[in-house]
Amino acid sequence: MFKDEIVEQIHRIREEYSESFNHDLKAIFADLQKEQAESGREVVSLCGKQTLAKRWSGRARDIHDDSSSLEAGNL
Repeated sequence: MFKDEIVEQIHRIREEYSESFNHDLKAIFADLQKEQAESGREVVSLCGKQTLAKRWSGRARDIHDDSSSLEAGNL
C-alpha cells in the first residue's frame, strides 16, 4: 500500500497535539477556541443556511417562496 508522506506527517502532528493535552477533548477544544479568538479573524456561522435536502423536501421554504407566488404560477 502506498504511504503518503504528507498524510503521515499530519497524523503525527495531530497525535502529538492530542498527547500534549493528554487526549482531553475539552482541553483541546478550549485551546482551539483560544487560538481562534487570538487570531483576529472573523468567525462565520453557517448554521442558518438551508440545506438542499431541506429545501427540496418541501418542509422548509425560502423567505421568498409564499403561497401567492405559487398561486400565480411563478416558480
